[in-house]
Amino acid sequence: MSLPMELAVCLASGASCRVSLPPESSVHQLRAEAQRRLGRRGLRLAVAEAEEVTLSEAGLKDGDSIAAAALPIQLTSTVGAFAVHAVGRALTWGDPQWGADSSQVREQLAKVQQIKANQGAFAAILDDGSVVTWGNYDYGCNSSLVREQLVGVRQIQATLRAFAATLDDGSAITWGYPDYGGDSSQVREQLVRVQRIHATQTAFAAILFDGSVVTWGNPEAGGDSSHVREQLVRVQQIQATAHAFAAILDNGSVVTWGIPGHGGDSSQVREQLVHVQQIQASRNAFAAILEDNSVVTWGPPDCGGDSSQVQEHLAGVCQIQATECAFAAILDDGSVVTWGHPDFGGDNSQVRERLKGVRQIQATQTAFAAILDDGSVVTWGNANNGGDSRQVDGLLVHVNQIQASASAFAAILDDRRVVTWGNPRAGSESHDVHEQLVHVQQIQATGKAFAAILDNGSVVTWGDSSWGGCSSQIQTELDLL
Repeated sequence: MSLPMELAVCLASGASCRVSLPPESSVHQLRAEAQRRLGRRGLRLAVAEAEEVTLSEAGLKDGDSIAAAALPIQLTSTVGAFAVHAVGRALTWGDPQWGADSSQVREQLAKVQQIKANQGAFAAILDDGSVVTWGNYDYGCNSSLVREQLVGVRQIQATLRAFAATLDDGSAITWGYPDYGGDSSQVREQLVRVQRIHATQTAFAAILFDGSVVTWGNPEAGGDSSHVREQLVRVQQIQATAHAFAAILDNGSVVTWGIPGHGGDSSQVREQLVHVQQIQASRNAFAAILEDNSVVTWGPPDCGGDSSQVQEHLAGVCQIQATECAFAAILDDGSVVTWGHPDFGGDNSQVRERLKGVRQIQATQTAFAAILDDGSVVTWGNANNGGDSRQVDGLLVHVNQIQASASAFAAILDDRRVVTWGNPRAGSESHDVHEQLVHVQQIQATGKAFAAILDNGSVVTWGDSSWGGCSSQIQTELDLL
């Protein structure tokens, strides 16, 4: 064996370390050792792109200094699995039926730029613009029929069981369950100069550069826009409920289509929908904020489609958040107005007096959590699913941001520790990893589990183990990211 060479690995921050390895060691071994010494994952070394090459093959010599960049580590999730990627590589864990098993494509998951997920499958865009997919077959994991067409992909959108990719040339390629938008053959010739794509649970809507819209997928749930096609001109943005679309035109008016009972019929409020600035959606209803900061709603009353009981209070609205069946509006004075199903957070009367100085609101499926200017938190809605935070109120101080699973919350404090509450089966119990949850940068969630990325790039998980709450089986690989 050759004598080891001494190499210096240096970060832009000024941090550095010295590594001693034989010349026949791989670049991967060099990076792993540098990460261990620097206590930081996600390093990219300014040497050969292929980590399998040896140090000598990479042209390194004893005494060389190597620049390194600490790249961000990104988390993506389906309903029951996580995917993490950094330095071009990706790892998955959780429930195999929700996309946790990427073993069949592991060798292809190199040079990953971004990952998109639907309910049960993942799609990774590589740096050459190609795509790799995996997960549940019924959710669009098989892209083999369109693989040759998936070149120059710039972004991917998803319904529950299908994907749609926008290419650099402005065309769009789809795959997955046909009834969920996986088959766009009938509109393929129209999918040119695509600007961006939006989705309901079962249909897609593409905004073209001329402001027109092309739709496909489940015809009842937004895939058929033929009856409003002439109205869909100069479209600026689109919002979606589970089964309907709402498009804002450049004149501030709104066009809707899809299942009428899911927000697809706005005829009763059409005259009020003028100068619309933005639209928020619950599962089946829409709420539009107008230029004068008033609000217009439509859809099923028990899902937030009827705001008549609070209409006089909906003035000076800055932003709106939604659970599945209720809305919460933050006013310019920092107070909050709610409407919709009481069991889903539509009634905040018990905490109304405390909702002052609200700066942001997060939601589970059935509860709201508001962060106040002083960093405290006020919750309401379904008590079992995050609407009751009394057991941790003393810990909820200096809260910076909140993430939500289906029925639990996780708050990151200013000191970057974490406080959790809500349904124990959905990630509210983090005591087993409490000591590890320090210097937290971001949190991602599946339906029943959480994953946190720390400053050093490590990943901490908790919640239902079969939904991604336990990453122990791939911990060694995570340590090498």
